[in-house]
Amino acid sequence: MASKRTLNATNLEALGAEALAALLIEVSSGNAVIQRRLRLALASAEGVEGAAQEVRKRLQAISRSTTTVDARRRKALITDLEMQLQAITGPIAGSNPAQAFELLLRFLELSDDVLDRCWDSTGAVFAVFERAVQQLGPLAVAARIEAETLAQHADELLEENSHEQYDGLVPALKDALGDWGLKLLESYRRQRGIGDGAEVLRQIAVARGDVEGFLRQFDGEELRWRDTAASVAAQLLTWGRAEQALEILDGATEEPDDPQDSQWHDARIAVVDALGRHNEAQDMRWHWFSQTLSIPHLRDHLTHLDAYEDVEVEERALQLAEAFPDSLLGLQFLVEWPSLSRAARHVLAHEDEWEGDEHTVLIAGVERLSADHPLAATLLLRAMVFFVLWTKWAKRYRVTAEQLRSCEQLAARIHDWQGHRDHQAYRTWLQDCFETRQGFWKLLT
Repeated sequence: MASKRTLNATNLEALGAEALAALLIEVSSGNAVIQRRLRLALASAEGVEGAAQEVRKRLQAISRSTTTVDARRRKALITDLEMQLQAITGPIAGSNPAQAFELLLRFLELSDDVLDRCWDSTGAVFAVFERAVQQLGPLAVAARIEAETLAQHADELLEENSHEQYDGLVPALKDALGDWGLKLLESYRRQRGIGDGAEVLRQIAVARGDVEGFLRQFDGEELRWRDTAASVAAQLLTWGRAEQALEILDGATEEPDDPQDSQWHDARIAVVDALGRHNEAQDMRWHWFSQTLSIPHLRDHLTHLDAYEDVEVEERALQLAEAFPDSLLGLQFLVEWPSLSRAARHVLAHEDEWEGDEHTVLIAGVERLSADHPLAATLLLRAMVFFVLWTKWAKRYRVTAEQLRSCEQLAARIHDWQGHRDHQAYRTWLQDCFETRQGFWKLLT
């Protein structure tokens, strides 16, 4: 049974309304966010009109504000915006969808100004407005907003899209606008000078299922790029146009900037599979895996094999990973697959190749290998420790000291050092090499 001092609703209710009210007044003193939440709760208790009036008043205050929102103030802003959005899409929408729609429009109209004066490095403020966009369509349906009116509102929002916060507006309004509303929106956008090739016109064509209108948005030069061709082909495939999709893919000659980008290959695999050319799709999956050690492509390849054949192919894949020219990529694959005994063997076979700045892969290796392969885990830890001391990366000293302590703990379970220094000898050698890194060694005393 929970203690009567545990903070839960039951125990707080036992305090009584008067005591709780006094506590809330005390807690909210000097805290604007809590005060706004309490005022909204009081307004909501009066009914939907009271809640709507309170939200409208708060949105006006936000629109008048010119304060720069830095990282310190960002959390309070997000809480405030979330509070208003929840009130609009919750109780107000439940009682009066038309009023909620009007308030949500007002909320969205604030976005450009708010994002202009906000340091939103985390994307959290942007995400609030993104969620609001997704709510606009259902609210328009519930409020029975006419297609022409909704298209006009959408056009006005898109005109103020400097932060791309409305990039998902057309898909969100697809059902609410209907074919007529989408046609009107396209007309409004074109009247504002938006021409073929604009993302919004592509989205409208997709929403309408207009294949030819969609294809008109891309010129021949654009379709030479494999990433563009892949996205066009993927859309054509959803419309059952596999042959046309294949023509576009095969016409793309420009490689993407990132050699690991599998978008074009994935699109072509899906297309040839849809055309019944399953062996070709399998060959493509294996080829891409053999070039990149992509786990999703290998798993996809294995699931399309006949029974019992997958065991032999998996073994071939593991051997390929062990012999892969990029030993770090090989380690990443073996750890994530996982094949930990092979990963440990791989670490020892390439012991001089581990660069300590590749800490994301190395840390993942340490976490997976520590339990049953302490020597391999130790070698990866040592690579990271050495790198930090070599580069004098003082900000990492505290983490690195913990990594060296981990080496000491692992040493108790290593019975064969296979020619490597034991932990005490390694630490002595490290101190001889980096005796001047006093800030680091003090952390270990």
